[in-house]
Amino acid sequence: MGGVLCCCSEPVNFDGEVDLFHFDLHRAVGKGAFGKVRVVEHKKSKQLYALKYIDKAKCIKQKAVANIIQERRLLEEIDHPFIVNLRYAFQDDENCFFVLDLMLGGDLRFHLERKGRINEAVVKFWIAELAEALNYLRKQRIIHRDLKPDNILLDAAGHAHITDFNVAIHYSERRLHTSVAGSMAYMAPEVVGRKGYTWCVDWWSLGVVMWELLFHRRPFDGRTTEKMTNAILKDPLKFPSNVDEVCSPECQDFVKGLLDRNPKTRLGCRSRGQGIDDVHSHPWMASIDWEKVRSKDLQPPFVPDMKKANFDVSHELDEFMMVEKPLTHSKRKAHPDLEKMKPELRQMEEEFTIYDFSKNNRRSYYPHNQPVVTSINSDDDDPVIVLQSATNTLLPNTTLVDRTSAGSPSPDMEQSGVHPMTLPRTSESVDQRPRPSESVSRRTTVSRRSEAADHHSRRPTP
Repeated sequence: MGGVLCCCSEPVNFDGEVDLFHFDLHRAVGKGAFGKVRVVEHKKSKQLYALKYIDKAKCIKQKAVANIIQERRLLEEIDHPFIVNLRYAFQDDENCFFVLDLMLGGDLRFHLERKGRINEAVVKFWIAELAEALNYLRKQRIIHRDLKPDNILLDAAGHAHITDFNVAIHYSERRLHTSVAGSMAYMAPEVVGRKGYTWCVDWWSLGVVMWELLFHRRPFDGRTTEKMTNAILKDPLKFPSNVDEVCSPECQDFVKGLLDRNPKTRLGCRSRGQGIDDVHSHPWMASIDWEKVRSKDLQPPFVPDMKKANFDVSHELDEFMMVEKPLTHSKRKAHPDLEKMKPELRQMEEEFTIYDFSKNNRRSYYPHNQPVVTSINSDDDDPVIVLQSATNTLLPNTTLVDRTSAGSPSPDMEQSGVHPMTLPRTSESVDQRPRPSESVSRRTTVSRRSEAADHHSRRPTP
């Protein structure tokens, strides 16, 4: 286990367009409705990446073609040290591929489930880095819309990165968005209340994430979608009784500022797109050297344990048991007949274009030159060796995908045809209250139609 699963004996043309033959495939480290995430190694540079691959047939069946293409377009525009950046994109006859920065430290959900609440100093460090990422996205006129612990990955050093732009969209200054997308427990009041929203919704989501990290619970909960909506819109923000033992008054004020129901006075939004001076100048951030944050010169207060697997090691079982078809290298048809293709397949063929960061003068923040291995507990004398990664890019779990606004135009184009999405009725909702045995690992679910209930698979409870 952990070795190369398949390889190509033919010479590889590294001067030509990038394809799967440029990479050696290692073990699966994440799984979703459309495919998996694998660790891959570029055969020429020997650098390690995360390969997210999308099964075209499943994508078409789930009516998610526009979302995949939108994610591909947005990722090409993004290049930031606190975001999981796109390095290559290509497709073959069966799959679309994203090659992304490899994060070795696990997602924040993984660490929450194993550590419980997180120390205030660690939370401050992550929030500072995530604030810089959100400020960058605002400058790019992008709303992530699904910020939550599952979509925040740590690198091996302990730096935080935003991932999964499946429901992200461009925003326009000319109009507010009204469509519903994301994970309900992290949605801002203006989203669930249909008041129209902008990039400020991501700062509310950051507040929910911060609260969950500090207190190992979310600030608003409900057994049904209706109760969850009412809680987000109306319930007062109540700190736990032991709040003073958990965090400082300055920390409490900061998270209250993020969870301000008025986006005009919400922390991170008070400068109305002119920066995040309100965040930089907040007393809780007084000790932060922001230049060193941006350059990654600060030592993270939490470093993931690289002697252990920071991901679910069971993702390859389906392939070993032949439940799923293994990913293999295959030649793509040189000249596919577009006229005979279904419209959705033709759209993917034409619009999921090849991308190569090395040919676009973009830097790599993560020169992973050597595979990192770890020993997993085994009854045998020989340990099970696996490549370290926790890139769960394909595991948004409970994300409501807004089909209507996927493929939204860039900021300089007028948006049209976007309609609000109907939240499920109470009878269609799932129990959103974490049970005692599950702590906060239960995620809330909202669905546009019944077929979306299995849109993304959940990670098995450890």
